[in-house]
Amino acid sequence: MTTRILVAFDESEQATAALHHALSTYPDATIHVLHVNDPREWTGADSMGGYYSEQAYERSKESAQRLLEEAESIAAEYDTEVTAETAVGNAATSIVTYGEDHDIDHIVLGSHGRRGLSRFLLGSVAERVVRRSPGSVTIIREDDSPSDQ
Repeated sequence: MTTRILVAFDESEQATAALHHALSTYPDATIHVLHVNDPREWTGADSMGGYYSEQAYERSKESAQRLLEEAESIAAEYDTEVTAETAVGNAATSIVTYGEDHDIDHIVLGSHGRRGLSRFLLGSVAERVVRRSPGSVTIIREDDSPSDQ
């Protein structure tokens, strides 16, 4: 039976490291790459409680497409093809749901993809995935090499 691996992919270095890890560690697996387009990232607030910008949403879809093309390009470096998809919703919930819906055996994701204040306000996606995932999860931490310090 072929192992099915899900890699959560965003613009972070950790997500790129997670994809490289999955491709190099599981060369015979079927690799799924998922980018979650979270509406909270293209939502603004007004005095009436909130709105979203259609223009921001369109930009986020274009960005997601570029990210998935990047993931496919990285996979090509390993002579591998990936199933690359995008979802709209809460990142942790979308990752776990995708895993359940596609009989994913293992999830690989970066330790965190969000930066700054939003990371603290939204909580840790990786932590929520670990708690809710029906299967095993590998979290790739930030590179601790001396050049990053």
